[in-house]
Amino acid sequence: MATAGVIGLGAIGGGVATCLARAGMLTAVNDLMPDIVERWPTIGQVTGSNAAVGRLADTILIAVLSADQVIEVLSGDDGVLTQARPGMNIVVLSTVSLTDLGRIRVLTDAAGVGLIDSGVTGGPKAAENGLICLVGGDEKPLAAVMPVLDAFARSVSVMGGPGAGMAAKIARNIVVYGSARAGYEAAKLCRAAGIDVHQLTRVIEDSADAVGGPMMMMGRPLDPLTDAGEGKLRLYVLGQLDKDLAAAIDLGATLGVDLPLAKLTRDTGREVVGLDG
Repeated sequence: MATAGVIGLGAIGGGVATCLARAGMLTAVNDLMPDIVERWPTIGQVTGSNAAVGRLADTILIAVLSADQVIEVLSGDDGVLTQARPGMNIVVLSTVSLTDLGRIRVLTDAAGVGLIDSGVTGGPKAAENGLICLVGGDEKPLAAVMPVLDAFARSVSVMGGPGAGMAAKIARNIVVYGSARAGYEAAKLCRAAGIDVHQLTRVIEDSADAVGGPMMMMGRPLDPLTDAGEGKLRLYVLGQLDKDLAAAIDLGATLGVDLPLAKLTRDTGREVVGLDG
């Protein structure tokens, strides 16, 4: 049976690890915060070392926040790649720009290990085998990691060769955040016309998937004095919006494709997530 390790136990990584443990494939996990494992009682204890995860698993799934963190996980004296060997494959679940993915590939190629880029969506249902994976990579490493992906994902779509999975996730993010911009403008129009935004939200959400439709932020009131948790959530979404759309704009510039909606949505991010206006 394939052996898998997960580094980064947030909503995505913790859910992935839970599914892999249930499938009997999980051999090691690690996170910067060792006590985070308390949120995921079925996955066992953290190793305390990225290198240990590399030693104990052939497929290592990385679900951290940024490209710099992915590189930190892989490199250095405690990095996964200190355990590099034939048959090891790295799967990047974090959304990173293709430029940054290139930086990551330099490291994995030098170490002689496979690299699969796997954009994911469906995070709230990650622990319920609910993730959708958009993957890119060469044929041999893709075949090797497919049993692991199938063990935690609802579906796996091979988008093409190296970089194609991340490019597809970046394109998908434009739809998500652009829809959020549409929700912001619809809410602003409703308020100006004296329409109950929550009524409109219910109408739209009745036909939306569990992840939420374009009104997912606008339909929830925010009182900065009492809704501290909601405010933190929106700040987190703002950070993701800024990072993800920066990757989209970067890819567009590389390919000679202008993306005015992506630029507008990024520039008005605070409004889009309901922190201003």
